Amino acid sequence: MYAIVEIGGKQFKAAEGDRLYVPRLQAEVGDSVTFDRVLLTSGDSGVSVGAPTVGGASVTAEVLGHVKGDKVIVFKKKRRKGYRVKNGHRQPYTQIKIGTLSVN
Repeated sequence: MYAIVEIGGKQFKAAEGDRLYVPRLQAEVGDSVTFDRVLLTSGDSGVSVGAPTVGGASVTAEVLGHVKGDKVIVFKKKRRKGYRVKNGHRQPYTQIKIGTLSVN
């Protein structure tokens, strides 16, 4: 059984036991979070698609930690002008472990 869940404006495929990196959540390590924006569920009874969400469905997950993504180099240059700027960026993520998928 799996579900498509919207977390932080992005869509993730979540099955029980999966570990996902999602955009930074305002939760402490060890907290349990519930996501109710379930867009699709699939299981033994078939596939149910929401319009826009599946009513009564939710996904529970545990926060494992807060991490940063890989560094992305941002380099700007204008030729023949002597203009060069080099910056780096590391996107903050939250690692979660999917617990239960409930469909009512």
